[in-house]
This record gives sequence, C-alpha cells and structure tokens, in this order.
Amino acid sequence: MLRPVRDKQIELEMVSIDQLVPEDHLLRKIDDTIDFSFIYDKVRPFYSEDNGRPPVDPVMLFKMMFIGYLYGIRSERQLEKEIQTNVAYRWFLGLGLLDSVPHHSTISFNRHKRFKDTTVFQDVFDEIVLLAVEHRMVGGRVLFTDSTHLKANANKRKFVKETVQVETQDYIKELDQAIEEDRKAHGKKPLPKKDKEVEVKEVKVSTTDKDSGYMFREGKPEGFFYLDHRTTDLKFNIITDVHVTPGNVHDSRPYLERLDRQCQRFGFDLEAVGLDAGYLTVPICHGLEKRKIMGVIAHRRFSPKKGLFPKWKYTYDVDSDTYTCPNAKTLTYSTTNREGYRQYHSNPETCKSCPLLSQCTAAKNHKKVITRHVWESSKETVRDNRLSPEGKVIYKKRKETIERSFADAKQLHGLRYCRLRGLKGANEQALMTAVAQNIKKIANHLTRG
Repeated sequence: MLRPVRDKQIELEMVSIDQLVPEDHLLRKIDDTIDFSFIYDKVRPFYSEDNGRPPVDPVMLFKMMFIGYLYGIRSERQLEKEIQTNVAYRWFLGLGLLDSVPHHSTISFNRHKRFKDTTVFQDVFDEIVLLAVEHRMVGGRVLFTDSTHLKANANKRKFVKETVQVETQDYIKELDQAIEEDRKAHGKKPLPKKDKEVEVKEVKVSTTDKDSGYMFREGKPEGFFYLDHRTTDLKFNIITDVHVTPGNVHDSRPYLERLDRQCQRFGFDLEAVGLDAGYLTVPICHGLEKRKIMGVIAHRRFSPKKGLFPKWKYTYDVDSDTYTCPNAKTLTYSTTNREGYRQYHSNPETCKSCPLLSQCTAAKNHKKVITRHVWESSKETVRDNRLSPEGKVIYKKRKETIERSFADAKQLHGLRYCRLRGLKGANEQALMTAVAQNIKKIANHLTRG
C-alpha cells in the first residue's frame, strides 16, 4: 500500500501508441473521416523536387497547425511542447513515442517564406467546404453573414495620422446610369458632366501594425482592430466564407463580392440571406434584388429631429410618384441629385397655414423636402421580407448560426486576438480557425451514431 507510484512509471510495458488514444477522441474522428492528402497538390508548386534538404511532410505541418487551432494553442513554441507530451497529438501526426517533433520555427518559416503571398490557406479552406458539400452538410440555399472585431497585435496609443484617399464604391457606375435614366423618365435634362473630386480623409495608422484599422463605434471597444467577415450555411452551420479587412472598413463594403464568390466557387443555388442592421444599405438591397435573392435584414431605426414627424409618417404613392403628409397634402417630385436621391417638395403657401407645420419642418421658407433613393424600392422589399413569416424564421436562425460560430471561434479556438501581424497574417489566422471549426463539425457529424 505504501509502494511509491513512481516505481510503476519506470517499468517496461508492451504497448502501442494506438492503444493509448481513446476511440472517441476528436483527433481519431477527424483522422477517420477526412483525407488531408489534397494538401500535397495545393503546396506542390512551392517545393523543389530536386534541390535542398528533405522538407517536413506538408500534411504533418498543416496537421500541427490544425491541432493548435483546434485546441486554442496560440503559441507555436507551446504547440511544439504540447505535441512532445501529448500522445493523441503524436498519434494524429504519425509520430512514435520517441520520434522528435518538428521544430516550432518550421511553421514560422513556411508561413513567412514558402507560403508568403500565396492562396494556400484559402485553398485549404475551400477544399474543406467542398468536402462538407460532398457530405450534404451544406445546403447552399440560406446563408448568414456578419462580422466580428479581432484585436490587432498593436498598441492603440502608438499611431500617426495620415491623409488617405477614399476608395470608390463598385456600384458607382451603375448608380450614375440609374440617375440618368430616372431624370430622363421625369423629363429632366442629364446632369452636366463633372470631374469627380478625389475624396480624402484623415485616419490613424498604427506604427506597429499598419494594416490594422482604428475602430471607433458605439458599443464597441476603441483601438486598432481587424474585422472577420464570416458567412455560415443554415443546414449545419458550416462556415462557407472568411474575409478579413481593417477595423475601419464598413461591414457592407465587401459583402456582395464575397457572396458572388461563394456562389461561383461552390455552386450554391442561393435563395435567401440573413443579415444584421449594418448591412441595411440601398446598394446591398438593390444587389440582392438584382440577384433574385431574398434579403432578410434587421431594421435600423433613425431618430428624427426632436419634435418633428419621422419619415414613415409620409406615405409614398407609386402610381402618382408623390408623397402625402400627415395633413393629407401632396409633396411632388422636384429633381434627382447626383447622389441618387429624388427630392419631393411641398407647397410653401399651403404649408404656411398648416396646423402641423411646427411638427413637419423647421425651414424658414415653410417648405418640406423629402428624399427618396432611386433604388429605394429594393430597400422596401427587404423590409417586407423581414416581416414575412419566412423572414421571421430566417432571422431567428441568425443568432443560432453565425453568432454561435463567432462565439466558438473566440472562446474555444483563440480568435479573440490576432497573434499574427499584418492583414495577411490576420486572414491566415481567421481562415485556419474556420478550417478547424469545420473539420471538427464534419468529423463529429460523420461519426455520430
């Protein structure tokens, strides 16, 4: 009874490493269900077949990274130590109990040198999504998209102020054409051609991580961040797209481009999307309508000036193209400006004696002006979608899919902070985290029961 336990630990036993890994271990499930040999084809162009020392097996290299992201091991040094002592990790990598573990610098070298400026991490992510599609775990009919902030590896107090050019939106040419057609339909002359001035703004640029963006939003932390724009599928909550931008980029900017990429890359027959209020912009609503996709987007409230009627109090009539005010008076079309907004004006002579004037406008000329975008009908369609029975079901699912995906990534897989600097490093971390989440979900589903 008093025999030291340590005496047992130095006894020789005949045992294989396979016996030491439980049958229900996650890594055993992944090994049984996912064939990672496709990685050889993805990385072959980056290796020399007849020069240099024999490299570390690229599949083993990626499996090491998968272990780090699966179990939230943020440091590559720590990952090497964990593999040295964890039998299940050794078994997953194909190492024996006494085999040496690849040095942690091997991962860093491949990331900074061999795979620099390549799409290998995106390619690996895409292959895992295609595997989920093959196993019918992706429906491709309803997608949810949102973004979450990742704290950059940078001090928010170390920055310089720079003047940068504002990027031109992709839809500008299409909008200009719509404005011209709208003015023509209303009997207005085309707007005179005008050289568009280069719009600039002053931003804070980190001296530590120049690719990050300074984020300052209500209800959000302030500092240098990246945004992880993620899309998940309704069926099994598989992550179908990951795209990282600086923290000062609006959620809606990359949305339509990334949506088109998914449909083309994975062959989705998309029917509906669920989004939060940050995506409720006229260009996105118009883009979804043009693609014949049902947009279900949360409502965004705009507070009018204190004491004045909100815009919804004024009723728009499509047939007459006029607005009716709360006092049953008509506001008629006046013009369409360069920003794409139609202007509807009231009659000042009528408004002058209106008992509701103080609640309608504070203008000294007693004229009420209401604006309506040339694509406003698309936005109204999205509002109707949200209130429909199908829309209510879709939006309710949003918190169970995309929000859950972000929560797991941050809590279980170390995506709360960026451990790599630069936009490419942040994108790699976000992609590999998503790969870890997807392979875990695929393995658990295929081995269930």
